[in-house]
Parts: sequence; C-alpha cells; structure tokens
Amino acid sequence: MQLLLSDSVVTLYKEEMELKNGESVRLFVRVGGVGSGGFSVGVMRDEPSPNSYILEKQGIAFFVTEDDFWYVDGMTIDYNSDLDRVEFNQPRFLDAAHPEEHIKKEA
Repeated sequence: MQLLLSDSVVTLYKEEMELKNGESVRLFVRVGGVGSGGFSVGVMRDEPSPNSYILEKQGIAFFVTEDDFWYVDGMTIDYNSDLDRVEFNQPRFLDAAHPEEHIKKEA
C-alpha cells in the first residue's frame, strides 16, 4: 500500500477541518462522487483499525482501512492553489471515477 499526500493538501485539511496534532483522518472510497455517479475519495475524522495503512504528516495520522486499499493504493493527493481544488491522481485507472470500466492494462 502506497499513498502520497502533498504538504499543501495536508495543510489545507488541517485548516479546513481544524485538525490538531495527534488527530486521525480517514480517507475512504465514496460512491456517487460529485458529477461522476462513480467513485471518489471521502475524508472524515475517525480512528484507525489495527490493519489500517497509516501515513503521518504534520502531526496528523491519515489512514486507509483494508476495504479501501484497492482504490487508494498508489494514489497521490495534492492541493492545486491556482484552481483552489484538491486533485486525486490514481495512475492505475484511466478514470478514477469509474475504475471498474477503465483499469489500465499492465504491459
């Protein structure tokens, strides 16, 4: 399991969610993403389970539970300040909103 969070997106989540050092944030598969009718990444305060993948940045524990590894593994999450939006890059899928239809084929 690999997940990359940019410093700018961590700073954004800390500010927007008013997170304090030592708190935990769950990243999870959300069905019915905005405008897509497919999948997206949800974000919420929560506590990790023993088998969660945990990435600590800037004093916050970001985690993914085993059920969501399939979608988040290999993802990069960044904040684009020019466009004022969080961007999710999942190179394993041609279309992250509809991964079941567009899985990249390994060469």
